[in-house]
Amino acid sequence: MAKLTIAVDDTTLRRARVRAAHQGTSVNAVLREELARYASSGSTYAADTFLAIARSEPGSSEPGPRWSRDELHLERLEHE
Repeated sequence: MAKLTIAVDDTTLRRARVRAAHQGTSVNAVLREELARYASSGSTYAADTFLAIARSEPGSSEPGPRWSRDELHLERLEHE
């Protein structure tokens, strides 16, 4: 197995280690899996990643709070 060295700022690495530990894995395993997916999926990588994230988040058809267009753009409207 080949080894790879990357440069990452300390804060990012620390946060990644904490998140990986909470998931019962390691940063090395996360990067290895992500790199394997990236290498094997070609041009569909971005679409696959987007769909995976979209499926993991509640959509507008889910029960819960609803926001109006004005509420969603309130910050932008306040600065105009």
